[in-house]
Parts: sequence; C-alpha cells; structure tokens
Amino acid sequence: MAAAAAPAAAHMADVSWKMLELRARSKRSGSIYEPLKSINLPKPEGGSLWDKLDHYYRIVKSTLLLHQSPTTGLFPTKTYGDNRKAKVHDSLYCAACAWALALAYRRIDDDKGRTHELEHSAIKCMRGILYCYMRQADKVQQFKQDPKPSACLHSVFSAHTGDEVFSHKEYGHLQINAVSLFLLYLVEMISSGLQIIYNTDEVSFIQNLVFCVERAYRVPDFGVWERGSKYNNGSPELHSSSVGLAKAALEAINGFNLFGNQGCSWSVIFVDFDAHNRNRQTLCSLLPRESRSHNTDAALLPCLSYPAFALDDEVLFSQTLDKIIRKLKGKYGFKRFLRDGYRTALEDKTRRYYKPAEIKLFDGIECEFPLFFIFMIIDGVFRGNPAQVKEYQDLLEPLLQHTSEGCPVVPKYYYVPADFVELEKKNPGSQKRFPSNNGRDGKFFLWGQAVYIIAKLLADKLVNPKDMDPIGRYIPPQDQRNVSMRFSNQGPLENDLVVHVALIAESQRLQVFLNTYGIQTQTPQQVEPIQIWAQKELVKAYFHLGVNDKLGLSGRPDRPIGCLGTSKIYRILGKTVVCYSIIFDLSDFYMSQDVMMLIDDIKNALQFIKQYWKMHGRPLFVVLIREDNIRGSRFNPILDMLAAFRKGIVGGVKVHVDRVQTLISGAVVEQLDFLRITETEEAPVFKSLEELDLPKHSKVKRQSSTPNASELEQEPDVNINDWKNKSTYEILQKLNDCNCLASQALLSGILLKREGPNFITKEGTVAEHIERIYRRAGSKKLWLVLRYSAAFAQKFSSSITPHITTLLVHGKQVTLGAFGQEEEVISNPLSPGVIKNIIYEKCHLQDEREAVVQQELVIHIGWIISNSPELFRGMLKIRVGWIIHAMKYELKIRAGDMPAKDLYQMSPSEVKQLLLDILQPQQQGRSWLNRRQIDGSLNRTPAGFYDRVWQILERTPNGLIVAGKFLPQQPTLSDMTMYEMNFSLLVEDMLQNIDQPEYRQIIVELLMVISVILERNPELEFQDKVDLDKVVQEAFHGFQKDHSSPRGAEKQDDMTAFYNTHPMGKKGTCSYLSKAVITLLLEGEMKPSNDDPCTIS
Repeated sequence: MAAAAAPAAAHMADVSWKMLELRARSKRSGSIYEPLKSINLPKPEGGSLWDKLDHYYRIVKSTLLLHQSPTTGLFPTKTYGDNRKAKVHDSLYCAACAWALALAYRRIDDDKGRTHELEHSAIKCMRGILYCYMRQADKVQQFKQDPKPSACLHSVFSAHTGDEVFSHKEYGHLQINAVSLFLLYLVEMISSGLQIIYNTDEVSFIQNLVFCVERAYRVPDFGVWERGSKYNNGSPELHSSSVGLAKAALEAINGFNLFGNQGCSWSVIFVDFDAHNRNRQTLCSLLPRESRSHNTDAALLPCLSYPAFALDDEVLFSQTLDKIIRKLKGKYGFKRFLRDGYRTALEDKTRRYYKPAEIKLFDGIECEFPLFFIFMIIDGVFRGNPAQVKEYQDLLEPLLQHTSEGCPVVPKYYYVPADFVELEKKNPGSQKRFPSNNGRDGKFFLWGQAVYIIAKLLADKLVNPKDMDPIGRYIPPQDQRNVSMRFSNQGPLENDLVVHVALIAESQRLQVFLNTYGIQTQTPQQVEPIQIWAQKELVKAYFHLGVNDKLGLSGRPDRPIGCLGTSKIYRILGKTVVCYSIIFDLSDFYMSQDVMMLIDDIKNALQFIKQYWKMHGRPLFVVLIREDNIRGSRFNPILDMLAAFRKGIVGGVKVHVDRVQTLISGAVVEQLDFLRITETEEAPVFKSLEELDLPKHSKVKRQSSTPNASELEQEPDVNINDWKNKSTYEILQKLNDCNCLASQALLSGILLKREGPNFITKEGTVAEHIERIYRRAGSKKLWLVLRYSAAFAQKFSSSITPHITTLLVHGKQVTLGAFGQEEEVISNPLSPGVIKNIIYEKCHLQDEREAVVQQELVIHIGWIISNSPELFRGMLKIRVGWIIHAMKYELKIRAGDMPAKDLYQMSPSEVKQLLLDILQPQQQGRSWLNRRQIDGSLNRTPAGFYDRVWQILERTPNGLIVAGKFLPQQPTLSDMTMYEMNFSLLVEDMLQNIDQPEYRQIIVELLMVISVILERNPELEFQDKVDLDKVVQEAFHGFQKDHSSPRGAEKQDDMTAFYNTHPMGKKGTCSYLSKAVITLLLEGEMKPSNDDPCTIS
C-alpha cells in the first residue's frame, strides 16, 4: 500500500510544482526579463532537464543578475548600500557563471529566451569591463612602455558609471591577473559563439592589452589579494598566479580572431612567442612558490586548474597542488596564505598596512575560505576524478548558508571570534569558526556564488568541461589540437626536434670560396623572391600592429624579436620574409669582434630553440656568414662549425641544412595581415639583406692586415699614474708622438676626464679619437685596448637587459659593482638606461675596464644559466664583481709562481671558458684555501643552508651578527616563515659585509656546524647575541695553539693556514669551530627539557 502511494505522491508533487511554475510565469506577464518575486520552490528529484536548469536559473537570477548594474553591466563587490564598487576580477567570474548557464540552456530547443538573456548578461559585463578599460587607454599606452603602478589599468571601478574610484596611491590596482583573466574569458566566450568585440578600435585596444600582459614575467604586481607582499606593507611582488594567468591568456589569444567566425585577417591578435616563453620559464622557476614572501597561496588554484590550466608540467602541478592542500586546507575551506590577517579578529581594520612583525599575530587564526573547496570540485570534474569531487562536495555542503527563499549562499570566509583566538592558537583546529555575514540582509559574496553555480552545473553534468573550455586548455598539451587553425599557435612540445638551417653567404665571392671546402650556401640574390631581413626590420613591421590614433595608442613597443620569433617565416605586404637572429646583427659592442663568441651564440641559440620550440612545423634558423667572419685565424673554427652543420649535429642539436626554398614547406608561416596599405597611404620601407657587390672570382682576403697582435701592442708604454698629474699640453704632445694604441687609449682617457668629450686633439675631438682607437683595436683584436676604449666611450650592450631578466627569472638576485666596493642589488627587471647608469656609476671607480667586463659577464652568465642552471645551484645572489675576483684568483692559481695572465687581455670567448671552469664543482686536486676562495667568491652555499640558519635563529633570542651586520630573531621570525625566499635573501644580506671570500666560506661552514650541534642537543640555546666573528676567532686561537711555532709569532693574525685546512677530521676546521660553539653555548643557562635523560624527578 505504502509502495503504491509513493509514486502517486511524487506525481502530485510534480503536478503542484508545475502549477506553481505556471502561476509564476503568468504573474510576470510573459516577460522573461522581469525579476522573480519569489523562488521558494521545491527542487524536483530526478526532474527533467528544464526543471534542473530552471532551479539554477532562479538562483542565478536572485543572487547574481539581480545585482548586475543596468548601466555598465558590472557586478558590485558589496550587494548592499549605495556607493557600489565593482572589481574586474569578481565581475569576470559572475559573467562566466551567466555564460555557463546559457551554455546549459543551449541544449533546450524552447528555452523561453533564457539563453539569449544569460548570454547577453555575460556580454554586457564583458563589454562593461572593456568600456572601463578603454577609457583608460592613456594608461595602457604608458604601461606598455614603462610598467609602473601609476600607469596601470585600474582593477576597481564604480559599478554604475564605470568611473575610477581610487587612485593608484589609495589602492593596489596593478593586477596582471585581472587583465589576463579578462583576455582568457574573452577568447573562451567568443569561441562559444558570443559576439563581444564590435569594431577595429576595440581590436587594436585588445592587441595593446596583449602588449602589456606579455611583460608579466618582469612586472611585480599586487596579485589577486591586492596586497602584494605577504607583509601587507604596500610593496608589489612577482606572483606565480599572475604570471601563470598571463601565460594562459597569451596562449589562448595567440592567433585568435576577435570577430569569431565572421572575422577576417585584421581582427586577429598576435603574441610575441619569445615573451610567452619567458612567462613560461618564469612560472616554472617560481613554482611551487607563489612569490618571494608567499611560500604557497590558494590563488594558485585558479591558475593551475580552472579557468587558466596554466601549467604543462604534471610533476610540478602535483608538487604545487600538494603543497597548497598540505599547508592551507582546513575544515571550513582553504586559508588564502599563511599568516593572512584579512578579516581576522586581531586585524586593525582602521589601517591599510600592517606594522613590522604584525603578521605573527595571525599565525593559526587565518580565515578559511569555502570558495577554494569549490575550485577543488571543479578541478575534480575537469580531471575526471569523481572521488575528489565527492570529497569536496561533502566538505562544502555543511558550510553553505541559505536565504529566506531557500537559495544556497556561499559565505566569503569563516573566522575565529575574538573570544576563542587564544584557545585556537594553543590547539589549532579546536575552535568552532563562524561564517562572515553573507546571505543575510541581501549580502552576497558574488565571486563565491558564481563559482558555486559553475561547479554545480559541471558536477550535475548540465554542462561539460568542453562547453566551459571550448579552446581545450584543460586537455593535456600532447592531446591538444590547434584550435584557431593558425600555424603560429602553440602545439605539443617536440622531444626530438630537428632544426632546419639555411646557410647564407653575404657575397657570391664568399659562396665560391666556401664551395671549395664543400660548404654549400646561398646568397641573398639566390633566395629571391624570398627576402632576408634582420630582426630589427621585423620589429619595424610590428610597429604597425595595434596602432590607433583615436585612442592615442602606438603599435608594438620597440622590443627585439627573440630566437623563436626569427625562426618563423613571415608574409608581409605580399612578400615572403625569413629573418636572421639578433646574434648576427652587427653590434657596436666589442664582443661581436670575437668569432668564437659568434660560434658559441649559434650553438646556444640552437639549444634554446630545441628546448623551447612548441609550434607545429619546424623552426628555420638562418646562419648568416659574413666575409669578416673568415679572416685570419677565425677561418678554421668557422669551417669546423659549418662542417658540423653538414654532418647534421651541432652542439648536440640535430640540424638539417638545405636551400631556403626547400625548407619553406615545413616551416611555420606567420601572416602579418595588420599591415594594410590603402591606395592613398605610402607603404613602409623595409630593408632586406643586400648581397655585397664584389667580383665573383676575386680572392677572399683570409688574412687580416695584422694576423697576430703582439704582446707589446697590448701593453701601454706609459704609466697612467705618472701622466695623471702632467699638463694637458704634455699629454697632447705624447698622444701625437705615440704609436701604441694602448697608450693612446690611456692618454685619451685622462683628457676625457679632465677636458670633456668635445676637447679638440690632432684627430678631432677626444670622443672621436677614442672611437677611432676602438675601431683600430677591434680590427687587430687588441682586447685590452678594446676594453679601455669601450669603457671611456661608455659603450653599452643592450642585450645585457634581457640577460639580467633571465637571471631574475631563475630566482636569482644580481649585484653590479666592483669587488670590495659598494654594490647595487637588482631584484626586479630594469630598463637599459637604468642598468647603464648603475654600471658606469658603480663599476667605473677603481678600474674603468670593470664596467665593460661586468657587461660581458652578465651576458655569459645569462646564456649559461639558460642552458645549464645546475651550475648555479646554491648561488642565490649573482655578485658579478665577486665572480670577476674569483676568475682573477683562478688565473693566479694556474700561473703558480709565474705572473698571472691578465683577465682584461683575454678574448671574450676565453673569458667565458674561464667562467665555465670556475662554475664547475671544484676539482679534487685543489687546496682548501683555493676551494674556499672560489666558493666564497661565487657566494655558493650548501643544500638546506638557509633553512638551517632559520633553525639557529629560533634558538638565538638575541640574534646573530657578522661583520657588523645584525640579523635579529624578532621581527624576523614573526614576519617570515622558514621556506620563504625573502628569508634566504635576508641571510645573504647579513653576509654581504664580509670582504674576504675565504672568510665568508668559513662563516658558512660555522653556521652549518652550529645547526648540527643545536639539532643534536635540543636542550641547548644561546643566551646572548651570537657574534660569529668572535666564534671564528676562538676557533682560530685553538688552531694556533695546536700549530704554534716560534717563527710564526710575528704573523699571529694570518689565517691562511686555517683557511687551507681540511674541514673534517680531528684537526679539521669543523673540529675547532665546534669547540668554540660548544664553549659559547655552555656559558649560558641550559633550557630544561621534558625528556631530559639527566632529570631524576
């Protein structure tokens, strides 16, 4: 009887539900746009598709769309009060929610107009954001040239008018993640068939947004939480979540047509592939960290998973996700990050910024956000992990609140009330948390509501992952197909890439000459009608991309095209163009005079292309051979390299050499259709590589006029100190009589400092005379003279800028400045002008040549760290002046009792080889003094060193001091956490004042010894400030007692023998350091321990 009644009851409930629905519709007078008066309707179990969607439609209508601004389409962050502000970030998720439900409604034929309504709610919001952004076009123009907080697009606007509401000083507007998310959702929505972009003004504006986002890898911002550094002190940081979203946006929008299916060639967006690659490298080097101060962060979830799917590396993905879950997951949601004071009971809400050490207060009582449980549900759906979906649904369900009409509401966060803070700190997780005041009095957390609806639609299979991600970002790279059908789109990473190579000789004469050695080349004429361009000509072409006079927007900024960009083929104004890499450009900096450097650059470029090429089709690498390359002693190395090309393998990279015409069929073709010239416009002029007009059968000059520069020509025959005080007349006389280029350079340098660059000499102005010396020295390969004259002329290699960025991308800091002098620390990317000023201010003081050699070193280190990052393991700071000191020391070691070779007389390729030699792990045959000298100069530390210093600091209440630099226990331990990059940098700052490399290494060894002793003796603790210099002195005195000799009395302070002692063993340095440490520890009181074996009762 009961069994029969059940279906009848269900039928009656269904009928009554339908009647209610009918009544509700009649009340709305047939309009689908009128808001519902009440949605307190039961959800039918196992109802039809319409019923299920109607349930979510009503929730979306009453909790989201009800609050959408009727004028701008933006969604406010607070759904109550009059002064409503809208965050771009939150509005984007609300738009995505409306779009997701519209996608679900597409399955129903008669949707009562709801698909149209929901789609256009999303479109209205996206266009509202675009409207707000376009009103700030002047900021975009400034920001793409100089990305600073004052020039960035705002991230908060008035919800009703779209006006600015806070200045950049009042608010952390610089949020690369928000602009990137806008671009990503723009592509996703247009791909699903929505029309959001209407005209060419909007296309050019979006292209300029892409120019801004391309530089995300070098722009510290305030991140998702708008606070920047974890310390909330107003300083921006480079965030993994921002860089990851930028990478995802660039991948999505590259080659995408903003007009969708109705588009044509001029509504396509272009992305600099080398810039995208730098963002990818930066992301991989930052992860699993979020930033220097954030060891991990829940903001990484939307970056790693929906909506960005920014990471290709599965191992790094798992490592990062595990860390987020392990460190941040709680019963009520995820913490945003550790020691986050946001909305905790102890946060002072009257202050914008925190005081130093204040974040320690929030340890263990951080608010927990259910929002991130929802992101984990979505992640489970996209990754096909039903167990994860169920786990987080079960965790989320009890946390949801409900409106009076029965709508589920996601609380923004759960907090520990003030009365329970101390109890929670004593016993983490013991206290009940309370929800923020959301869901009552019309207060909603719209970001949470939007993501909740998306998660429910996915979990209930009302939309599938392919609907929500039509461009297929969630699909693993190896399974992705080219969505936009443009050849420039990123495809799968090739494992065994073969680089196609075209050998181009600059003249027929050179071609005939090379042919006699079996090297087949082509000349520029022989590849016609294909043109060969320098990369700077391609940069000129890109100047026309995104230009819009009405909005005051210029084209692509003057940024060089990298190796990946020059390995494509271009169609420009009806011409087919191939480009040669920037390494073949004729540079004004003397390093280009060294043909071995060119060979090295070619091998590095091929290695780089092999590692990072991700496009469908093969890269085409043009090797340009100039007559100057084969003169004199340079010919044989070039010939060996060309022979390696013929054999098919260069520097471990597989290559295939052929004619340009043959290689085009397998290459990547980029159509630069934005160069549209009307009949009235004058076509831009581009300069292609021209063939040298030389007699075909005339002889190539293999020998330079001076085949081997003598040692005498390298050495000046004047003493600089003698001539500094002589009169200008005497110097001019000597300059006129002198034939030695080195002496001429030194004398001209004195005149330059004394009289200025425009002072007239026999050969024109001083500046002109120095330039002439530079040219002559270049042709004779007089490296010492070249470096002197380059320094006097303040030559600057512009390629140093990207190389510094490369070092920063790999998580290093760079210091410029001479050894033993004040250094400038570079922790964020700088413009070329700023770097040049630093070099010539900091490196020019003692020895002029240091300024140009430091540039050489930065370029060498940049290439080495790109290809062999393991050589820099344990080196957090790249101190260029100290590395030069290590190289000079290495030359002394090699010379033995003979005079050491002069670093400044070596060719750039020899300098690079010396650098590689000292970066290798130290050979066994070395003395310990030599090892400590080199490792100390390189600032190398053992594995786990910084973590061990943290553990020492925990047991040192009064802090550590070395060379006058103090590292206090507080606020250090309160402000930071052990694995934080900022703490490691703080330790490096403490060691910065040490002026002897070998002594620095002894201090590093001492800290490792202290750590081991404290680890093995948990009952011990330092009572006073630990002066590391005194501990070393104590150890040294102990060493002296054991090694005392009557003759050494006069050299009591000479620690050379101590530095030269093996660390281990009974008489090793660690033995003496240990004794000194234990003595210091036992001078203080012992800290009682509960499990002390000596305690009787």
